[in-house]
Amino acid sequence: MISLFISALCEGRRPVIYGDGEQTRDFTYVANVVDGVLRATQAPASASGEVINVATGGRISLNQLFRTIRDLVQSDLEPVYKDTRAGDVRDSQADISKARRLLSYEPIATFEDGLARTVEWYRTTQTTMA
Repeated sequence: MISLFISALCEGRRPVIYGDGEQTRDFTYVANVVDGVLRATQAPASASGEVINVATGGRISLNQLFRTIRDLVQSDLEPVYKDTRAGDVRDSQADISKARRLLSYEPIATFEDGLARTVEWYRTTQTTMA
């Protein structure tokens, strides 16, 4: 969703949101994932073989995601809402309690900071490719 929203808004197109946009996801910035993986390489033996979620432990609606990206790219476009797609999960949130306990993990980048960095990367990449 993130790359689709950024691309559409930067290109002056209205992005599509399936459903009412109130479905939620636990969006996390890549720096959080890298930090979690690096911590796992230093984890105690008791963590070996464990499945550990690395995320923020929060929920952001697609509408909130869209509005935040729209503000960052300074657009006034509105999304196009279409029917919910079959099989879409309404809400998703990672339980990061095991990462906290076994890896001393805490997200290092907030949702807003991660999006700002992503939009900046997209703009820089698009400028150099043009």
